[in-house]
Amino acid sequence: MRIVAIIPARGGSKSIHKKNLIDFCGKPLLTWSIEQALASLLVNKVYVSTEDQEIAVVSKKYGAGVIQRPIELSTDTASSEDALVHAIDRIEKEGGRNIDIVVFLQATSPLRNPADIDNALRKFIDQDADSLFSGAILEDFLIWGDENGKLESINYNYRNRGLRQTRKKQYVENGSIYIFKPAVLKKKNNRLGGKIIVYEMEFWKSYEIDSYEDIEICEYYMRNKLLRNVQQIRVS
Repeated sequence: MRIVAIIPARGGSKSIHKKNLIDFCGKPLLTWSIEQALASLLVNKVYVSTEDQEIAVVSKKYGAGVIQRPIELSTDTASSEDALVHAIDRIEKEGGRNIDIVVFLQATSPLRNPADIDNALRKFIDQDADSLFSGAILEDFLIWGDENGKLESINYNYRNRGLRQTRKKQYVENGSIYIFKPAVLKKKNNRLGGKIIVYEMEFWKSYEIDSYEDIEICEYYMRNKLLRNVQQIRVS
């Protein structure tokens, strides 16, 4: 089975300049996702899709293959799906055979470890799924939406709140890990389709970097949750 990880990482970013290359816990942000994918026991090859030469150099330095993405697929309005379709076509043409499973990782969601990737893949394969997203359970979040200027409760009925433990299980799609069969993406131009399943992660792994304030939050969890556990394992 040919399983590849693809990490789209363009050079432009409105919120943070060169966001994918900012220093995050001592390394360029992008490299955490590369290293996590390379440490996976099930992923065969890791690729970064980018139009940016500096990102390409860093990606190669940390062990990823590079897919040169066209400029028109690297704008603010271009979708990740467009970049993924392009990358899959290039990988399959250069490799001479089809990809069975794609693991799509977002570089701005570094709060994961290789075990998350492998456990998600095992669940995907065991349940014969077509696509998977990582998510966290929304236990104590009561969400409201603005419907044409009128507030309405979305995930519960404010008129009859009931007990927390009786509410149906709901997930937030945390953007960390997506897994899919290439046929799903090519047919629907969507990372999700067919039989969709969820891989549950701890809620703190849902934080991602979209603003400067997010960097401090994510660094706290990276240093105190993920990196501390790695250090403890090495010491023991």
